[in-house]
Amino acid sequence: MTDPATLSATDAARRIRDGRLSVTALTEALLARIAAREPEVRAFIHLDPALALRQAAAVDRALKAGRAGPLAGLAFGVKDVLDTADQPSQYGSAVWAGHRPRADAACVALARRAGAVILGKTVTTEFATRHPGATANPHNPAHTPGGSSSGSAAGAGAGFFHAGFGTQTAGSIIRPAAYCGAVGFKPSFGTLHRAGMKVMAESLDTIGVIAGSVGDAALAMAGLTGGDYGAPESRPGQAPRLGLCWGPTADQAAAETREAIERVAAAAARSGARVEAVELPAAVIAGLEAHALVMNGESAEALAWEMDHAAAQLSEGLRERMEWGLGQGRAALAAGRTAFAAARAAFADVIAGYDAILTPSAPGEAPEGLGWTGDPAFNSLWTLLHVPCVTVPVGTGPKGLPLGAQIVTGFGQDREALAWAEWVRAAST
Repeated sequence: MTDPATLSATDAARRIRDGRLSVTALTEALLARIAAREPEVRAFIHLDPALALRQAAAVDRALKAGRAGPLAGLAFGVKDVLDTADQPSQYGSAVWAGHRPRADAACVALARRAGAVILGKTVTTEFATRHPGATANPHNPAHTPGGSSSGSAAGAGAGFFHAGFGTQTAGSIIRPAAYCGAVGFKPSFGTLHRAGMKVMAESLDTIGVIAGSVGDAALAMAGLTGGDYGAPESRPGQAPRLGLCWGPTADQAAAETREAIERVAAAAARSGARVEAVELPAAVIAGLEAHALVMNGESAEALAWEMDHAAAQLSEGLRERMEWGLGQGRAALAAGRTAFAAARAAFADVIAGYDAILTPSAPGEAPEGLGWTGDPAFNSLWTLLHVPCVTVPVGTGPKGLPLGAQIVTGFGQDREALAWAEWVRAAST
């Protein structure tokens, strides 16, 4: 008999809908898997199995009453910068230890409305910025899972849940998903409402999902939003026009990443894709140069209360970066936001000639150790452009850790991003 914990979200949803699998049985199987590996992976900052099973039983009752939502019975992990009414929300900081919100974040409320079971809160770095938590990479616990969506990426990579909520300000969905061998989807900016999120950078923060497959990510997004995210496993009628873009941080690509992306590009070409090298215009590069200033300046505004009343409980690195951002002044922050807008306009002209951009998901394999979550060198640009991004697994590096390829499309082309990401993944396997 198939262990329910090994089922994809798509398969589990089908069995639940057909009455062949109860939500309680599925939740019990996932909790058993978590119990076996969580001491090593440490994906959760809060996990209450009894609460999860009560939620599962309630969804089973709703199914019997004919009130099942599109995500009925599927398990979610929630990054701990997103509020939950029934579990602590501590934002990765001692400042908020034990905090119990009254309401769910909007995305969590939508997941519950769709019938999802919220398994627990997943580890985040401090305010989704710096100072990593204890989570380890499920493929090798001596290596980082990436961040800041550390627990959601590690949990998805370990098969603890069907989807984990992540947030991205620089590279916090795509990079950890790639490190953990999962699929990360950062949708177009603003797709999932940020109410109930501990927002840090108003111009950048984006909520997305990390899942086991592109199809599972599409299912999760469709269930959360009611939007059309397609059926990525259905192969499009024609091959894509791909722009191969290393971007302004090309020199940071490790040998294993350069080999992997070149191999993926060659495989795509053999499958019929038109692959062309893309150089980004100066306006786009100028946007990237403004990223750190805008991110840290806006974060300093977001944490004004914490800086004034609990500065001693913030990490030294976070305080230093926010003080630097604040010190640049309002005029520099406004200029940075203007540079972002110009970059978005310039990129719209670039992407108009292609179906998607192919680019690295991260500089290389997950770094060794848990004290650093890796560099967002291949993510910050796409985040400030507000465009949808998907990372898919495309093999392993010299240490046997996962590598990812990133697919980027134009703003609002989220369905296309998922479809072409799956096309590229299938072509490269």
